[in-house]
Amino acid sequence: QVQLVESGGGLVQPGGSLRLSCAASGFILGAYDVGWFRQAPGKEREALVCITSSKSRTIYAPSVKDRFTISRDNAKNMVYLQMSNLKPEDTAVYYCATDRFFVCDSNWYVDWTARRTEYDYYGRGTQVTVSS
Repeated sequence: QVQLVESGGGLVQPGGSLRLSCAASGFILGAYDVGWFRQAPGKEREALVCITSSKSRTIYAPSVKDRFTISRDNAKNMVYLQMSNLKPEDTAVYYCATDRFFVCDSNWYVDWTARRTEYDYYGRGTQVTVSS
């Protein structure tokens, strides 16, 4: 069964850090470019960051650049999102996503935000709550 499973969310104080994980099963995640997204209550899903299959390129949304870092371990079929200096506005459900058409290039963030592309594989998400 092809699926993505996110984990690592939780409650953290403002200024704190969390590391999210995205585990793939049923397919070789290392063959795909992958992205992280989030959706806060009452808001649209937001693209955050993507990484190429070879790790050669990462693209960040302005809202998380310099605070979030994406990485991957293709041997473990995993993608990670290290989040630091978290703010209350980072509170959301966080998702990883991919499919065979996902291309992490310099146009990705602008194109996705404009088109709201639905990828074939999304996990169920992990809740991140930033609150004191």
